Amino acid sequence: MSPEDPKLSQLDPRRMDKRDAALTTDQGVLVEDTDNTLRAGPRGPSLLEDFHFREKLMRFDHERIPERVVHARGSAAHGYFQPYGDALAPYTTARFLTDASVRTPTFTRFSTVQGSRGSTDTPRDVRGFATKFYTDQGNFDLVGNNMPVFFIQDGIKFPDVIHAVKPEPHHEMPQAASAHETFWDFVSLQPETLHHVMWLMSDRAIPRSYRTMQGFGVNTYRLVNADGRATFVKWHWTPAAGVHSLVWDEAQKISGKDPDFNRRDLWESIEAGAFPEYELGVQLIAEDQEFAFEGVDLLDDTKLIPEELVPVTPVGRMVLDRNPDNFFAETEQVAFCVSNLVPGIDFSDDPMLHARAFSYLDTQLTRLGGPNFQQIPINQPVAPVTNHQQDGFHQHQIPVGQANYHPNSLGGGCPYVPGADGGAFVHTPERVDGVKARKRSETFADHYSQPTLFWNSMSAWEKEHIIAAFKFELGKVNAMHVRETMVGHLNRIDHALAVAVAAGVGVVAPTDRHANHGRVSPALSQAARPGGGSIAGRKVAALVADGVAAASLETTRAALTGAGAVVELLAPTDGAVTTASGDPLAVDHAMNTTGSVLYDAVIVADGVAGLVNDGFAVHFVAEAYKHAKPLAVLGTGDTVVEAARLPVFEASDRATEPASKPMAGALDGVLFVAPGADADAAFLDGFIDAIARHRHYDRPVDGIAA
Repeated sequence: MSPEDPKLSQLDPRRMDKRDAALTTDQGVLVEDTDNTLRAGPRGPSLLEDFHFREKLMRFDHERIPERVVHARGSAAHGYFQPYGDALAPYTTARFLTDASVRTPTFTRFSTVQGSRGSTDTPRDVRGFATKFYTDQGNFDLVGNNMPVFFIQDGIKFPDVIHAVKPEPHHEMPQAASAHETFWDFVSLQPETLHHVMWLMSDRAIPRSYRTMQGFGVNTYRLVNADGRATFVKWHWTPAAGVHSLVWDEAQKISGKDPDFNRRDLWESIEAGAFPEYELGVQLIAEDQEFAFEGVDLLDDTKLIPEELVPVTPVGRMVLDRNPDNFFAETEQVAFCVSNLVPGIDFSDDPMLHARAFSYLDTQLTRLGGPNFQQIPINQPVAPVTNHQQDGFHQHQIPVGQANYHPNSLGGGCPYVPGADGGAFVHTPERVDGVKARKRSETFADHYSQPTLFWNSMSAWEKEHIIAAFKFELGKVNAMHVRETMVGHLNRIDHALAVAVAAGVGVVAPTDRHANHGRVSPALSQAARPGGGSIAGRKVAALVADGVAAASLETTRAALTGAGAVVELLAPTDGAVTTASGDPLAVDHAMNTTGSVLYDAVIVADGVAGLVNDGFAVHFVAEAYKHAKPLAVLGTGDTVVEAARLPVFEASDRATEPASKPMAGALDGVLFVAPGADADAAFLDGFIDAIARHRHYDRPVDGIAA
């Protein structure tokens, strides 16, 4: 955290430290007793004159504000953005993008879309990625998602798609889930949704953490330079930790084990100093190249420009280095508005962008009680605010002077209008001409080419996961005609995809084949974004028990901790276990209070053969292996692996002999240390590399009962 951070300095006077402070009323009156109401005798009626009781209950009754209609469940962090250099200077006058000496304070909120504020963190859903830049030219809000395309092309359809995906109105079920009748009915009748739905059925919809998901501005903006020349821009956030996801079975189990999984991960990572970091990149398209990309209209948010056609240029990085002091005051009250622009950034004619510019501001007026919501500390710009706006709910300023209008002479003409030469925001001049009509451009009409591009670009394991997701989701739909219509749409994306899904949802497979154009964009695959090899912030479970051989375990733990990972020792019971040498070894958790789904990798320690008879431990290992997680087997810990019936041993193998590889991929991400031996450098380097790779999806896991 920069000590010169102007936003944090602005917030400092607003922070209330209650240590060593006496309890008072809201009027500053010291309180005698806050445990008993004022009564007429110990058993008599309560008295209305008890102003402390009335104030305390009134404030409690009004603690909640309306939750967001979408993006209700969120988590946030303070940070800073710093450009790498002045590469964008020819394109924009926005100083926070062009001056490498400036660290711009930021506040970033991540969220799910569908669920209520009390829902779980890990449903299959779009994730919001919204960043408020507190620039010296005013606030700029980059409000995006973790997917580069959206469900719809026109904002007038936004209420429809959200109504369809939300819990059904007659019984308010299901919560935070797209696997239900109304959503798929809408999708089946609105083929413009198909590209986004392909992303939603991919693992992008179940990110491992907020630290490991991309962010996209989705809409097309303009950058505007000092000469007034505009350039179209698409915004991209790329996590330094790589783009990694959960397995669907794992995501469902996490919802029960720890519904705050992503929220906890973000908070604990920042507290531990493993600060999440993201690179901001841009795709720049000259205005005369607006129609240069076949099948892509820049104003259509259901399309993307493949990075192979327009590379993403890295322009800066954001680091999240401070957790909020108060969830309500900051995370819940932060108000992102797409209409918050600064000089050098402007709208395009993207119809979804125009709808969002209206909708976000309109939403904040309701949620936060009126037009002065920008005076709430977390929303307040660090740039000076002087204007003639006045009154309204929750006005915190005390304007002085006689004149509150423009022009005026009684106030010296102030605040004066600085004009374009004074650094004011200037809307990009653009000729607008057309016949009023409720009609979309014909260039928006292709709804199948880009879903096919996405499908073609996936790795084999990603395709398997997409097929499984469609089977699960459509399998929850009772209306067979909806299933049939969806399979028909999928057939226009890819015949093999449609046939596989049809087989899983009881629909007759289509016989006709629509031609697959064969184009690919490798950048769309998560496999293309493994990260820089760091394991900072990864959580590793080590299974221990009485008799554990401490040497290889401690060597492994030290190496992982030194690389930034968090290693927790799990035993059948809480407290401590006794090592083979008779020493106590403190454990972090009892196994039955946690689960493999909460960890990124597992170590089975040497000397824990007794865990063979512990069903929870055996299941822990099997489940982690099935979810493609790295596994370190120290010495006689291999007996637990054998009990889990993992396909890493031949029937003839013994613990004292080298393991063979009976099936392709069975040993991917699995490393062994011989009984009684310490972990050597090759083992440690191999295990760290296996964790950095995140998952090992080529394992044969269908036969594992977990």
